Amino acid sequence: MSRSWTRGALLVATPLLTDPHFERTVILMLEHTEEGALGLVLNRPSELPAVSALPEWADRAADPEVVFGGGPVQPGAAFVLSERPDTRRVDGFAAVFEQVGVVDLAGVVPHDLGRTRVFSGYAGWSPGQLEGELAEDAWWVVDADPEDVFFAVPDDLWRTVLRRQTDRLSWFADYPDDPANN
Repeated sequence: MSRSWTRGALLVATPLLTDPHFERTVILMLEHTEEGALGLVLNRPSELPAVSALPEWADRAADPEVVFGGGPVQPGAAFVLSERPDTRRVDGFAAVFEQVGVVDLAGVVPHDLGRTRVFSGYAGWSPGQLEGELAEDAWWVVDADPEDVFFAVPDDLWRTVLRRQTDRLSWFADYPDDPANN
C-alpha cells in the first residue's frame, strides 16, 4: 500500500501536540512511504543568516533571510526548498508540489530558480509512526500553498494556515497559547 498521500501536504500540529519540538508547527511533507516519512518545519526560524550557511543561495533567500530549523533529526543536514518560475524541468530540482521543490545541494546551483528557504535538520517518522500520531489527533493534514514555504512572518504561519481552512478547523486559528487564559 502506498502512503504517498501526504507528500506536498502540510501537517499542522493540533493543540494536543505539546512536544516542544513540534508545538504549533507547520510541516511540509516531502516524503511518506512504507519506510517512514520526512518533512520540514516551516515556522521555526533561527538567528543564523542564510548567507552564513549556504552563501551561494543568499541572493535567493526569502525574507526572513535566516536558516530555519527543519526539525530535530540531523540538525547538521542542510535542505533547500525553492520555487521554479515555470513548469520547465530543472536539473537538481525535485518538485514536491506545484512550483515548489527540494534542491539537490550536491549538484550545481540551478540558476533558473526563484525564492529559496534554507533548513537545518528535518522531521522524520519511522514506519507507521506518523499514522499513529494522525490516529491520536496530533496533526491535521491540509493542503499546502506555495506561499506557506516562503511566509515572511513565521510566527503567524500556524494561525494563517488554520484561518484559511473552510471547515471547523478554521476555528482553531484563535486557540489561545494557554487555554486557562481563555
